[in-house]
Amino acid sequence: MLGTILLLLALAKPACQSPASAASQRAEALKRLLEVFGMEDPPPPPAHFKQPPQYMVDLFNTVANADGVTKNPDILEGNTVRSFLEKTHGEKMRFLFVLSSVAKYEKILMAELHLFRLWPRATDRPKRHHFCQVSVYQVLAKSESDAPGGKKLLAARLVSLQGSGWEVFAITQAVRDWMEDESSNQGLLVTVQGLGRSPHDPPPLQFASGRDHHESKKPMLVLFTDDGRRGASLPMAGFPGGSHTMSVPKLTRPRSTRSLDRLQPCQRHPLSVDFEEIGWSGWIISPRGYNAYHCKGSCPFPLGENMRPTNHATVQSIINALKLSEGVSSPCCVPDKLYSINLLYFDDDENVVLKQYDDMVAGSCGCH
Repeated sequence: MLGTILLLLALAKPACQSPASAASQRAEALKRLLEVFGMEDPPPPPAHFKQPPQYMVDLFNTVANADGVTKNPDILEGNTVRSFLEKTHGEKMRFLFVLSSVAKYEKILMAELHLFRLWPRATDRPKRHHFCQVSVYQVLAKSESDAPGGKKLLAARLVSLQGSGWEVFAITQAVRDWMEDESSNQGLLVTVQGLGRSPHDPPPLQFASGRDHHESKKPMLVLFTDDGRRGASLPMAGFPGGSHTMSVPKLTRPRSTRSLDRLQPCQRHPLSVDFEEIGWSGWIISPRGYNAYHCKGSCPFPLGENMRPTNHATVQSIINALKLSEGVSSPCCVPDKLYSINLLYFDDDENVVLKQYDDMVAGSCGCH
Protein backbone atom coordinates (compact mmCIF):
# COMPACT_ATOMS: atom_id res chain seq x y z
CA MET A 1 0.00 0.00 0.00
CA LEU A 2 2.85 2.37 0.83
CA GLY A 3 4.25 1.77 -2.63
CA THR A 4 0.90 2.64 -4.20
CA ILE A 5 0.65 5.87 -2.23
CA LEU A 6 4.18 6.92 -3.17
CA LEU A 7 3.44 6.11 -6.77
CA LEU A 8 0.33 8.26 -6.80
CA LEU A 9 2.21 11.09 -5.16
CA ALA A 10 4.71 10.83 -8.01
CA LEU A 11 1.95 11.85 -10.42
CA ALA A 12 2.08 15.34 -8.97
CA LYS A 13 4.55 17.78 -10.54
CA PRO A 14 7.51 18.40 -8.21
CA ALA A 15 8.95 21.88 -8.04
CA CYS A 16 11.91 22.89 -10.22
CA GLN A 17 11.45 20.08 -12.71
CA SER A 18 11.71 20.31 -16.50
CA PRO A 19 8.62 19.36 -18.59
CA ALA A 20 10.51 16.46 -20.21
CA SER A 21 11.57 15.08 -16.83
CA ALA A 22 8.04 15.46 -15.44
CA ALA A 23 6.57 13.64 -18.46
CA SER A 24 9.11 10.82 -18.09
CA GLN A 25 8.36 10.41 -14.38
CA ARG A 26 4.62 10.46 -15.04
CA ALA A 27 5.00 7.72 -17.66
CA GLU A 28 7.10 5.63 -15.27
CA ALA A 29 4.62 6.18 -12.45
CA LEU A 30 1.68 5.10 -14.64
CA LYS A 31 3.64 2.05 -15.80
CA ARG A 32 4.20 1.00 -12.20
CA LEU A 33 0.60 1.71 -11.29
CA LEU A 34 -0.47 -0.62 -14.08
CA GLU A 35 1.73 -3.33 -12.56
CA VAL A 36 -0.04 -2.84 -9.23
CA PHE A 37 -3.20 -3.69 -11.19
CA GLY A 38 -1.51 -6.67 -12.85
CA MET A 39 -1.32 -5.19 -16.36
CA GLU A 40 1.44 -4.32 -18.81
CA ASP A 41 -0.59 -1.87 -20.88
CA PRO A 42 -3.99 -0.25 -20.30
CA PRO A 43 -6.76 -1.91 -22.36
CA PRO A 44 -8.03 0.31 -25.17
CA PRO A 45 -11.52 1.78 -24.65
CA PRO A 46 -14.27 -0.04 -26.60
CA ALA A 47 -14.52 1.13 -30.20
CA HIS A 48 -18.23 1.86 -29.72
CA PHE A 49 -20.31 2.53 -26.64
CA LYS A 50 -20.98 -0.74 -24.88
CA GLN A 51 -23.34 -1.47 -22.02
CA PRO A 52 -21.78 -3.96 -19.58
CA PRO A 53 -23.85 -7.07 -18.81
CA GLN A 54 -26.31 -6.34 -16.02
CA TYR A 55 -25.14 -9.48 -14.22
CA MET A 56 -21.62 -8.03 -13.91
CA VAL A 57 -22.92 -4.64 -12.74
CA ASP A 58 -25.11 -6.33 -10.12
CA LEU A 59 -22.21 -8.51 -8.99
CA PHE A 60 -19.98 -5.44 -8.58
CA ASN A 61 -22.65 -3.70 -6.50
CA THR A 62 -23.01 -6.82 -4.34
CA VAL A 63 -19.28 -7.15 -3.73
CA ALA A 64 -18.28 -3.48 -3.41
CA ASN A 65 -19.57 -0.10 -2.31
CA ALA A 66 -19.75 2.93 -4.63
CA ASP A 67 -16.00 3.57 -4.21
CA GLY A 68 -15.13 -0.02 -5.11
CA VAL A 69 -14.10 -0.98 -1.56
CA THR A 70 -14.95 -4.59 -0.77
CA LYS A 71 -17.99 -4.97 1.48
CA ASN A 72 -17.26 -8.54 2.49
CA PRO A 73 -14.00 -10.31 1.56
CA ASP A 74 -15.72 -13.72 1.60
CA ILE A 75 -18.32 -13.02 -1.12
CA LEU A 76 -15.97 -14.01 -3.96
CA GLU A 77 -14.10 -17.30 -3.75
CA GLY A 78 -11.40 -16.10 -6.15
CA ASN A 79 -10.35 -12.59 -7.13
CA THR A 80 -11.42 -12.41 -10.80
CA VAL A 81 -14.77 -12.78 -12.58
CA ARG A 82 -14.80 -12.62 -16.39
CA SER A 83 -17.81 -12.45 -18.70
CA PHE A 84 -17.67 -13.56 -22.34
CA LEU A 85 -20.45 -12.84 -24.81
CA GLU A 86 -21.12 -15.29 -27.63
CA LYS A 87 -19.72 -13.53 -30.70
CA THR A 88 -19.80 -16.13 -33.47
CA HIS A 89 -23.55 -15.86 -34.20
CA GLY A 90 -23.30 -19.25 -35.86
CA GLU A 91 -25.57 -22.26 -35.65
CA LYS A 92 -28.57 -21.79 -33.37
CA MET A 93 -28.15 -23.41 -29.94
CA ARG A 94 -24.43 -23.92 -30.66
CA PHE A 95 -22.29 -21.47 -28.70
CA LEU A 96 -18.59 -20.70 -28.95
CA PHE A 97 -16.71 -18.47 -26.50
CA VAL A 98 -13.18 -17.18 -27.09
CA LEU A 99 -11.15 -17.46 -23.86
CA SER A 100 -7.80 -16.14 -25.10
CA SER A 101 -7.74 -13.36 -22.47
CA VAL A 102 -7.58 -15.88 -19.60
CA ALA A 103 -3.97 -16.37 -18.45
CA LYS A 104 -2.65 -19.92 -18.22
CA TYR A 105 -1.68 -19.46 -14.57
CA GLU A 106 -5.21 -18.52 -13.46
CA LYS A 107 -6.93 -21.20 -11.42
CA ILE A 108 -10.37 -22.05 -12.83
CA LEU A 109 -12.78 -22.18 -9.89
CA MET A 110 -16.19 -22.17 -11.57
CA ALA A 111 -17.71 -21.58 -15.00
CA GLU A 112 -21.35 -20.88 -15.83
CA LEU A 113 -23.35 -20.66 -19.05
CA HIS A 114 -26.04 -17.96 -18.83
CA LEU A 115 -28.95 -18.25 -21.28
CA PHE A 116 -31.96 -15.94 -21.47
CA ARG A 117 -35.26 -17.84 -21.66
CA LEU A 118 -37.76 -16.12 -23.98
CA TRP A 119 -41.50 -15.91 -23.47
CA PRO A 120 -43.10 -18.91 -25.24
CA ARG A 121 -45.06 -18.13 -28.36
CA ALA A 122 -48.81 -18.64 -28.20
CA THR A 123 -48.56 -21.70 -30.45
CA ASP A 124 -45.91 -23.24 -28.17
CA ARG A 125 -47.71 -22.73 -24.86
CA PRO A 126 -48.10 -26.06 -23.09
CA LYS A 127 -51.45 -27.77 -22.94
CA ARG A 128 -50.44 -30.56 -20.55
CA HIS A 129 -46.77 -30.30 -19.56
CA HIS A 130 -45.38 -27.16 -18.00
CA PHE A 131 -41.69 -28.12 -18.11
CA CYS A 132 -39.15 -29.19 -20.68
CA GLN A 133 -35.72 -30.76 -20.41
CA VAL A 134 -32.72 -28.56 -21.26
CA SER A 135 -29.37 -30.28 -21.76
CA VAL A 136 -25.96 -28.65 -22.22
CA TYR A 137 -23.23 -30.60 -24.01
CA GLN A 138 -19.54 -30.00 -24.55
CA VAL A 139 -18.83 -30.51 -28.24
CA LEU A 140 -15.80 -32.75 -28.50
CA ALA A 141 -12.85 -32.12 -30.75
CA LYS A 142 -12.66 -33.95 -34.07
CA SER A 143 -10.01 -36.28 -32.71
CA GLU A 144 -12.54 -37.42 -30.13
CA SER A 145 -15.39 -37.89 -32.61
CA ASP A 146 -15.41 -41.63 -31.92
CA ALA A 147 -17.15 -40.83 -28.60
CA PRO A 148 -20.93 -41.42 -28.66
CA GLY A 149 -22.51 -38.49 -30.50
CA GLY A 150 -19.28 -36.44 -30.43
CA LYS A 151 -20.46 -34.60 -27.35
CA LYS A 152 -20.31 -34.88 -23.56
CA LEU A 153 -23.22 -34.03 -21.23
CA LEU A 154 -22.34 -31.23 -18.80
CA ALA A 155 -25.70 -30.32 -17.28
CA ALA A 156 -29.38 -31.21 -17.66
CA ARG A 157 -32.51 -30.18 -15.80
CA LEU A 158 -36.20 -29.39 -16.14
CA VAL A 159 -36.98 -25.77 -17.00
CA SER A 160 -40.37 -24.10 -16.66
CA LEU A 161 -42.22 -23.12 -19.83
CA GLN A 162 -43.82 -20.20 -18.02
CA GLY A 163 -42.35 -16.69 -18.11
CA SER A 164 -38.89 -15.56 -19.17
CA GLY A 165 -35.54 -14.90 -17.52
CA TRP A 166 -32.00 -16.17 -17.10
CA GLU A 167 -31.09 -19.83 -16.73
CA VAL A 168 -27.62 -20.76 -15.45
CA PHE A 169 -25.79 -24.05 -16.11
CA ALA A 170 -22.49 -25.20 -14.61
CA ILE A 171 -19.86 -25.98 -17.27
CA THR A 172 -16.65 -25.86 -15.20
CA GLN A 173 -15.09 -29.07 -16.49
CA ALA A 174 -15.48 -28.02 -20.13
CA VAL A 175 -13.64 -24.73 -19.52
CA ARG A 176 -10.84 -26.54 -17.68
CA ASP A 177 -10.48 -28.85 -20.69
CA TRP A 178 -10.34 -25.85 -23.04
CA MET A 179 -7.68 -24.13 -20.92
CA GLU A 180 -5.50 -27.25 -21.03
CA ASP A 181 -5.88 -27.59 -24.79
CA GLU A 182 -7.12 -24.52 -26.67
CA SER A 183 -7.80 -26.54 -29.83
CA SER A 184 -10.35 -28.67 -27.95
CA ASN A 185 -12.69 -25.67 -27.62
CA GLN A 186 -15.39 -26.65 -30.11
CA GLY A 187 -18.09 -24.87 -28.13
CA LEU A 188 -21.31 -25.93 -26.45
CA LEU A 189 -24.50 -27.46 -27.77
CA VAL A 190 -27.84 -26.87 -26.04
CA THR A 191 -30.89 -29.06 -26.69
CA VAL A 192 -34.49 -28.59 -25.59
CA GLN A 193 -36.87 -31.56 -25.37
CA GLY A 194 -40.55 -31.07 -24.55
CA LEU A 195 -42.09 -33.60 -22.19
CA GLY A 196 -44.57 -35.82 -23.98
CA ARG A 197 -43.42 -34.52 -27.38
CA SER A 198 -41.73 -36.23 -30.26
CA PRO A 199 -38.01 -35.42 -30.67
CA HIS A 200 -38.89 -34.13 -34.14
CA ASP A 201 -41.40 -31.56 -32.84
CA PRO A 202 -40.24 -27.90 -32.67
CA PRO A 203 -38.77 -27.09 -29.21
CA PRO A 204 -41.38 -25.61 -26.86
CA LEU A 205 -38.79 -23.26 -25.37
CA GLN A 206 -36.39 -20.82 -26.98
CA PHE A 207 -33.31 -19.01 -25.69
CA ALA A 208 -32.13 -15.64 -26.98
CA SER A 209 -29.35 -15.94 -29.54
CA GLY A 210 -26.52 -13.54 -30.28
CA ARG A 211 -27.75 -12.48 -33.72
CA ASP A 212 -31.50 -12.11 -33.23
CA HIS A 213 -31.77 -10.36 -29.86
CA HIS A 214 -30.53 -7.38 -27.89
CA GLU A 215 -27.00 -7.56 -26.51
CA SER A 216 -28.34 -7.55 -22.94
CA LYS A 217 -29.89 -10.98 -23.62
CA LYS A 218 -26.94 -12.55 -25.43
CA PRO A 219 -25.66 -15.97 -24.30
CA MET A 220 -22.84 -15.41 -21.83
CA LEU A 221 -20.12 -17.45 -20.19
CA VAL A 222 -19.15 -16.29 -16.68
CA LEU A 223 -15.80 -17.50 -15.39
CA PHE A 224 -14.61 -17.30 -11.77
CA THR A 225 -10.83 -17.57 -11.36
CA ASP A 226 -7.97 -16.77 -9.00
CA ASP A 227 -4.72 -15.36 -10.38
CA GLY A 228 -2.72 -16.00 -7.21
CA ARG A 229 -2.03 -12.34 -6.46
CA ARG A 230 -2.36 -11.69 -2.75
CA GLY A 231 -1.60 -8.22 -1.46
CA ALA A 232 1.89 -6.76 -1.29
CA SER A 233 3.55 -10.14 -0.71
CA LEU A 234 4.16 -10.55 -4.46
CA PRO A 235 7.28 -9.03 -5.99
CA MET A 236 6.63 -6.35 -8.57
CA ALA A 237 7.66 -7.86 -11.88
CA GLY A 238 10.16 -6.01 -13.98
CA PHE A 239 12.13 -4.38 -11.17
CA PRO A 240 15.69 -5.34 -10.20
CA GLY A 241 15.58 -8.01 -7.54
CA GLY A 242 11.79 -7.95 -7.44
CA SER A 243 11.90 -5.11 -4.92
CA HIS A 244 8.72 -3.56 -3.56
CA THR A 245 10.35 -0.18 -3.04
CA MET A 246 10.12 2.60 -5.57
CA SER A 247 12.28 5.66 -5.97
CA VAL A 248 10.09 8.70 -6.47
CA PRO A 249 10.99 12.36 -6.57
CA LYS A 250 10.86 14.12 -3.23
CA LEU A 251 8.00 16.56 -3.12
CA THR A 252 9.21 19.85 -1.74
CA ARG A 253 6.96 21.36 0.89
CA PRO A 254 7.32 24.51 3.00
CA ARG A 255 9.30 23.99 6.22
CA SER A 256 6.36 25.17 8.31
CA THR A 257 4.14 22.41 6.85
CA ARG A 258 6.72 19.73 7.62
CA SER A 259 7.04 20.99 11.19
CA LEU A 260 3.26 20.94 11.58
CA ASP A 261 3.18 17.29 10.43
CA ARG A 262 5.59 16.34 13.19
CA LEU A 263 3.34 17.95 15.78
CA GLN A 264 0.18 16.21 14.58
CA PRO A 265 -0.48 12.73 16.04
CA CYS A 266 -0.52 9.72 13.74
CA GLN A 267 -3.83 9.58 11.89
CA ARG A 268 -5.48 8.76 8.56
CA HIS A 269 -5.81 11.42 5.84
CA PRO A 270 -7.64 11.38 2.47
CA LEU A 271 -5.80 10.39 -0.72
CA SER A 272 -8.05 10.59 -3.76
CA VAL A 273 -7.35 8.42 -6.81
CA ASP A 274 -9.24 9.75 -9.85
CA PHE A 275 -9.14 7.35 -12.84
CA GLU A 276 -10.25 10.12 -15.21
CA GLU A 277 -7.27 12.29 -14.25
CA ILE A 278 -4.95 9.31 -14.76
CA GLY A 279 -6.52 8.76 -18.20
CA TRP A 280 -8.16 5.40 -17.47
CA SER A 281 -11.84 6.37 -17.54
CA GLY A 282 -12.31 4.96 -21.07
CA TRP A 283 -11.90 1.32 -20.00
CA ILE A 284 -12.77 1.35 -16.29
CA ILE A 285 -16.54 1.06 -15.78
CA SER A 286 -16.66 1.32 -11.97
CA PRO A 287 -15.64 3.00 -9.78
CA ARG A 288 -14.67 6.35 -11.29
CA GLY A 289 -12.12 6.68 -8.51
CA TYR A 290 -11.61 5.84 -4.86
CA ASN A 291 -10.10 7.14 -1.63
CA ALA A 292 -6.90 5.22 -0.87
CA TYR A 293 -6.17 7.25 2.31
CA HIS A 294 -2.67 7.63 3.72
CA CYS A 295 -1.12 7.80 7.17
CA LYS A 296 0.67 10.86 8.47
CA GLY A 297 1.74 12.24 11.82
CA SER A 298 4.11 11.69 14.71
CA CYS A 299 4.46 8.83 17.15
CA PRO A 300 5.74 10.66 20.26
CA PHE A 301 6.67 9.06 23.57
CA PRO A 302 4.72 7.78 25.43
CA LEU A 303 2.57 5.99 22.86
CA GLY A 304 -1.09 5.95 23.87
CA GLU A 305 -3.61 3.27 22.93
CA ASN A 306 -5.23 5.74 20.52
CA MET A 307 -2.10 5.41 18.36
CA ARG A 308 -2.66 1.65 18.06
CA PRO A 309 1.00 0.81 18.73
CA THR A 310 2.45 -2.67 18.43
CA ASN A 311 4.44 -3.99 21.39
CA HIS A 312 7.56 -3.62 19.27
CA ALA A 313 6.75 0.03 18.57
CA THR A 314 6.20 0.68 22.29
CA VAL A 315 9.61 -0.78 23.16
CA GLN A 316 11.26 1.13 20.28
CA SER A 317 9.64 4.36 21.50
CA ILE A 318 11.03 3.82 25.01
CA ILE A 319 14.54 3.04 23.72
CA ASN A 320 14.43 6.16 21.53
CA ALA A 321 13.15 8.43 24.31
CA LEU A 322 15.71 7.26 26.88
CA LYS A 323 18.58 7.27 24.33
CA LEU A 324 19.49 3.74 25.40
CA SER A 325 20.87 2.87 21.98
CA GLU A 326 22.32 4.93 19.16
CA GLY A 327 20.60 5.16 15.80
CA VAL A 328 17.15 4.05 17.00
CA SER A 329 14.44 6.27 15.54
CA SER A 330 10.93 6.78 16.83
CA PRO A 331 8.17 4.49 15.43
CA CYS A 332 6.53 5.40 12.11
CA CYS A 333 2.90 6.18 11.32
CA VAL A 334 1.78 3.51 8.85
CA PRO A 335 -1.42 1.67 7.81
CA ASP A 336 -2.25 -1.13 10.22
CA LYS A 337 -5.42 -2.25 8.43
CA LEU A 338 -5.80 -2.52 4.66
CA TYR A 339 -8.90 -3.08 2.54
CA SER A 340 -9.25 -4.41 -0.99
CA ILE A 341 -10.93 -2.61 -3.88
CA ASN A 342 -12.76 -3.94 -6.94
CA LEU A 343 -12.56 -2.75 -10.54
CA LEU A 344 -15.16 -3.43 -13.20
CA TYR A 345 -13.55 -2.87 -16.59
CA PHE A 346 -13.29 -3.80 -20.28
CA ASP A 347 -10.30 -5.98 -21.15
CA ASP A 348 -8.38 -6.03 -24.46
CA ASP A 349 -11.13 -8.13 -26.10
CA GLU A 350 -13.93 -5.87 -24.77
CA ASN A 351 -15.04 -8.54 -22.30
CA VAL A 352 -16.19 -7.19 -18.94
CA VAL A 353 -14.03 -8.20 -15.97
CA LEU A 354 -14.54 -7.80 -12.23
CA LYS A 355 -11.23 -7.97 -10.38
CA GLN A 356 -10.43 -7.63 -6.70
CA TYR A 357 -7.12 -6.11 -5.55
CA ASP A 358 -5.84 -6.57 -2.01
CA ASP A 359 -4.23 -3.94 0.23
CA MET A 360 -5.35 -0.87 -1.70
CA VAL A 361 -7.06 1.26 0.98
CA ALA A 362 -5.64 2.25 4.36
CA GLY A 363 -8.42 1.32 6.77
CA SER A 364 -6.68 2.72 9.86
CA CYS A 365 -3.28 3.95 10.96
CA GLY A 366 -0.99 3.11 13.84
CA CYS A 367 2.53 3.53 15.18
CA HIS A 368 4.75 0.64 14.14
